[in-house]
Amino acid sequence: MKRLTIEWKHFDKNGKTCERCGDTGSNLKQVIREISPALSQQGIEVDYIETKLDAKDMPESNSVFINGVPIENLLNASISENSCTSCGDLIDSDCNCRTVTVDDTTYEAIPTELIKEAVLISLNKIKI
Repeated sequence: MKRLTIEWKHFDKNGKTCERCGDTGSNLKQVIREISPALSQQGIEVDYIETKLDAKDMPESNSVFINGVPIENLLNASISENSCTSCGDLIDSDCNCRTVTVDDTTYEAIPTELIKEAVLISLNKIKI
């Protein structure tokens, strides 16, 4: 059976994450629920990995990898960051979080549509 590995990296403090990372995680889990049955029928197993990061690894937070490839590479997107008050509340300090920009639109949380698009691009590389 072929595998599609999806990893979500996010800041975690005592089981809590910031709002935008939480939204990305919810979107990612929704996509996995939606695509897993169809992929299973095609002989592809979806593996989900959640990597919880410490504050020192904040620049990696709110990132998604599909088969080890960052979603921004699959989507020809750019990465930036902006102020995240939700993370700041968790660490009691000003903080910036990653953003993803695709076609001049910047997303603080990665939406389901972008995740699905990245999955399709990745599946084309697997050669079902």
